[in-house]
Amino acid sequence: MIVLWWLVAIVLIATAVWTISARKPVYSVVALLTHFLALAVSYIMLSAEFLGVIQVVIYVGAILVLFVFVIALLSSGVGSFSVGPDKMKKAAWPAGIVTAIAFGLLAWKLGGAIASTPVTANISTVAGEAGAFGSVADFGKALFTTYLLPFEITAFVLMVAVIGVILLAGDQSVHAPSRERADRVAREMREAIVRGGEE
Repeated sequence: MIVLWWLVAIVLIATAVWTISARKPVYSVVALLTHFLALAVSYIMLSAEFLGVIQVVIYVGAILVLFVFVIALLSSGVGSFSVGPDKMKKAAWPAGIVTAIAFGLLAWKLGGAIASTPVTANISTVAGEAGAFGSVADFGKALFTTYLLPFEITAFVLMVAVIGVILLAGDQSVHAPSRERADRVAREMREAIVRGGEE
């Protein structure tokens, strides 16, 4: 069992690195699919069958399919994409440092909390029953009572991530039509007014 756990851990780390280092988006999606499946296996090994099934149904069956559709739609154009200014260079180092510090503090706090918390779950009962480790009832109760604030903060973090992607990838320059186009539009409007008066 311990050997299988280490194999799953190695697969998780390798597929995570492959996801962010692959040059083609399709390869990243394949790596992410493998990562999600290995994560579901790790949940099942921890006797949290509900989380394992939800991992496959939601992430593999919904979110990953969304990624595939986005990649397919972005790749369907006949012309090549115009390369805009690289806005990631200015934000990469500060964001990376802040993220590393935040994850370090989070791991430190969680490590201390886990070490000081006694294990009270009844692992000997059948999974799915009330009071069993990983049961749906206990999961829902903990999610909406004890861990309600982290659950809501996760939604806020996802919204901030979406706004950050829009700001980094979106074009912030104000659209200013060229002088030639403005002159052509004005000339066409004058011609339309003259034609209307002649009729």
